[in-house]
Amino acid sequence: MSSMDLHRIFDLQYQASRAQVDVPLLVRRERLLRLQKMLDENGPALAAAVQADFGMRSARVTELLDLLLLRQQLKHTLRNLARWSGRQRVRTPLMLQPGKAWIERQPLGVVGIISPWNYPVQLALAPAITALAAGNRVMLKPSELTPHTSSQLASLVSQFFAPEEFCVIEGDVGVATQFSGLQFDHLLFTGSTSVGRRVAQAAAAHLTPTTLELGGKSPCIVAADCNLREVALKIAHGKLVNAGQTCIAPDFVLLPRGREAEFAEAFMEAVRKLYPRISGNPDYTSILTKRHLARLKQMLRQAQGLGAQVHWMQEGAAAQPDEGAETQAMAWGDSVERQMAPALVFGATGEMQLMQEEIFGPILPVISYERMDDVIKAINASPRPLALYWFGQDERVRDAVLSRTVSGGVCVNDTLLHVAHENLPFGGVGESGWGAYHAEQGFLRFTHQKAVFVQSRWSATSLMYPPYGARFDRMMEWIRRWL
Repeated sequence: MSSMDLHRIFDLQYQASRAQVDVPLLVRRERLLRLQKMLDENGPALAAAVQADFGMRSARVTELLDLLLLRQQLKHTLRNLARWSGRQRVRTPLMLQPGKAWIERQPLGVVGIISPWNYPVQLALAPAITALAAGNRVMLKPSELTPHTSSQLASLVSQFFAPEEFCVIEGDVGVATQFSGLQFDHLLFTGSTSVGRRVAQAAAAHLTPTTLELGGKSPCIVAADCNLREVALKIAHGKLVNAGQTCIAPDFVLLPRGREAEFAEAFMEAVRKLYPRISGNPDYTSILTKRHLARLKQMLRQAQGLGAQVHWMQEGAAAQPDEGAETQAMAWGDSVERQMAPALVFGATGEMQLMQEEIFGPILPVISYERMDDVIKAINASPRPLALYWFGQDERVRDAVLSRTVSGGVCVNDTLLHVAHENLPFGGVGESGWGAYHAEQGFLRFTHQKAVFVQSRWSATSLMYPPYGARFDRMMEWIRRWL
């Protein structure tokens, strides 16, 4: 798409948003119902497009991780739309009575969305649902790394929506750069922290407010009172769904010292239960591209070179962490469309790449600890994560961890599920992002809350006008008594 075409479409939406500032509830609802119909009628086509982009990602995985969450969000949004959109009455303070006041919730205008490749349907349409519900026009730029899905979304959206309502912009990184520089009323970006910084800088040129859904290294804390078989199954599921290509996947495990071998055995058993085989298993998603796979390989090579021990979770016993085992596992991972065998890494240190960057793959470092205070200090010494996972039975210790650490969200005694809770906001903090777009908080992210005060004809505020004197002093004394 040329720069001229991009600006033409933006101008079309911009003019439409200014021509219809007040978007009736009926129009908002009808747009959401159209989106719902689009998903209901084209779920298999979207799943096939995702499969084509990944090489190995079954339709069942896409149904669970993309489409089901969108259907739930649409149902919840339609059920609450009238309440969220309505005028919000507020109490008026004594000194301004008998006037009255309320908050008018209005659309911002044109919302831009830049979505990532890892959940290419869900992370593209989830913020669009919220933005449309708030009455906005939406321009969506999906990832160029999932071209089949992006093309399918562009085709379907053009069938169900006029371009001035909702449109999809396809293109490469150059198009995305131009897109982030448009004068949106709000811009949402989901992706890496490094790219998020560039998006925020581009938006700042127009003072465009942003929502940044980034990532980071989400810790998974295992307390000493845990049953490791139960815990390992939940951690393995959270880590390996979509082959670890999930922004809120557990990025590393903090484990009581002395239980490393027990955890490795429990984790291997969990992997076998979830994925009886890796190679050719349609339930086990492939790494998106050879470039992404090469990055994961390099992380492991560097970690081993610096003294870490890598335990491969293969169909038999875990392989020994030597060069031959690495070659074998990598070949197995490449043999069927970049499916990479899971790996545990023991002895990881801060100088290693896999402890400095979000991993985004089926590699799980395990860090041993002595005291819970050390865990809390380590988390607070690092950038604030998008998610934090706590496994344990002692509520006192749990609450101490929750109160003394800051993260985008928390899931206790499981992983990932907080993002599926329809009444919880989802978003980051610090380097893991800012803003949220789920639930009512997300609706408000794409809404202008306009303050309105209506003066009564019987107002006494004129008594506070100058010139000031004895009357003013008596009035102020009376107000102070009632405050």
